[in-house]
This record gives sequence, C-alpha cells and structure tokens, in this order.
Amino acid sequence: MNPSLEGYSAEVFDRLGSDRAELGRVAEDLSAIDRLVSTNAALLSGITDTSVPAPSRRAVLADLLAGKVSAPARRLATFAAGAVSAPKIPIALGWLADRSARLAGGDVDEPAALSYLSSRERVGGFAAAVFEDVDVADLDEIEDELFRFTRVIESTPSLRAALTDRDLPVAVRQGVAGELLSGKVRPATLRLVEYVLAGGRPRDVLGTLDWLVEETARARGWRVARVRSANEVEPDQRDGLSESLAALAGRPVELQVIVDPTLLSGAIVDIGDLRVDATARGRLNEMREQLIPAGWDEGSLLRPDDPDGIKH
Repeated sequence: MNPSLEGYSAEVFDRLGSDRAELGRVAEDLSAIDRLVSTNAALLSGITDTSVPAPSRRAVLADLLAGKVSAPARRLATFAAGAVSAPKIPIALGWLADRSARLAGGDVDEPAALSYLSSRERVGGFAAAVFEDVDVADLDEIEDELFRFTRVIESTPSLRAALTDRDLPVAVRQGVAGELLSGKVRPATLRLVEYVLAGGRPRDVLGTLDWLVEETARARGWRVARVRSANEVEPDQRDGLSESLAALAGRPVELQVIVDPTLLSGAIVDIGDLRVDATARGRLNEMREQLIPAGWDEGSLLRPDDPDGIKH
C-alpha cells in the first residue's frame, strides 16, 4: 500500500486508541464508502480520471461525504483520494476498509520494513495527519523541538546507539525517547518522534528526523494562505475562500489578507509554492501575452521586420 497513506491512517487509528466500538463505526463507514465508489459508475469514473487533479478529487469526495460518515472515515477517504494515483483510489479505499475492520477485531500489526525513501514517506503521512490539528504558530515550535532533539541525538553517542539499535524492540526505543521528551516538548512533537522510531528505519533515525524538520517547515508554509485583494474580504467570503483553499491544500489554512487597491479587482493568493492570480491586472497581462506577437517592441510599437521603421 502507499506508504504515505499507511502512515496517515496509523495516526488516525492511533488516535481512536483501543475503543473497539468507535473503530467498528469507522470500519463500517469505510466499508460503505468502498461500496459506494465501486458500485456508482459516475463516481468511480470521476475519481479515477487521470486528467482530474488530485486536489479536485479530494475536494469532490470530501464534499460528498460531509455529514454522512464519521469524521475519521471522511479524513481517511479524502486523504486517500489525493495520496494515490487516480486508478488506485478504489484499491486504497478497500485497503482502508479492510485495515479498520481488522483493527476493530483486535488485530494489531507492526509496520513492515520499507526502503529508506518509502519509510520517510510513511513518516510523512503520519506527520500530515498530526499537522491537521496543530495551529500554525505551534508548527514553528514543533520544527524547533524536532531540530534540537535531533542535534542532541547527534552529539550523544550512547543515545544515538540506543535509538538506532535494530535489535532493541520499538517499545523500548520509544520509552527512551519518552523519558527524555515527556513534559518538555509538545505532545505532537513526542508523537512524531515515537512514530519515527516505529515507522522509520532504525539506522535512518537521524536522517528521518532532519527530513521531518524540513517537512514541518513546508507544512507551515502550506497552512498559511497570503491573500492580496483589491477590496476588503467580507467574513462570508473569507469562510468560502478558506474552505476552497483547504480543499486545494489538503489541510486547514490560515488566511492573511492584505488590501491592495492597485490590483484593480480580484485577488492574488500565495499558498506554499502555488500562486493563483485572479486579478484584473493578471488577466490583462495574460491578454497582452496572447495578443502581442513575439518580437514586438512594446516601447516603440515597431515591427522588427519593418525596414522603414513605420509605427503601427
């Protein structure tokens, strides 16, 4: 199964703990979602269409399931719609339904050994689920706590030897980290470190933690949407924009709005490394690029191939 989805689902299921009744409800919901997708030809065709971007698939499924299934089931199905390739979404939903049913029945399995890259992707999926419930301000602190703990491991040979020992049970290595971090870092930071020890590779603990520091910084960037608007953004417009951008980013976003009358109308939205230009000026620039042929000198409006240099 997709490593990122495996890690994400591990966090969601871990949060449910040993509540068999709740796990059973989530398992029933995921089974119902799996049946819905597999039996509804139009829906199946839509979410497996490779020409549909992942954020759109995710947004469609999230909207369809809103208020109809439990929050954990909706989160898992929605994440799956964006985490795997379009043709594999039905397989991913079936895997989630099966895994949740096994967990509800008391079948607990340990994460299988994966390659270095896949193990990091699995940790990244777990982190993505953790970050969904963390404020933007806390992400900065989590990044700093992860960085400082990584440097402590790096500079303490005995600690590094214990945490990277493949022969030590995961629970023992997690206990070592817990003794050092409990009460000194945010709960989210401790959960991330514990999953690095469970879902990552023992010999890559330092590398995975450093990689996770970078992922936390990236998540912080994708949680903040910087909006430059030609006009004030009304509260109802903010709500609609927040929902749309959350569907696009795959996580809740925080709006930072700046009013800039020079844009004429519309707005520019920057979220992560994505920019959406929906301004009048942006549309005028696009029209100019389409209408003015290559080779025109816009300053003098002279055709380069006009030997007489006649203005047009």
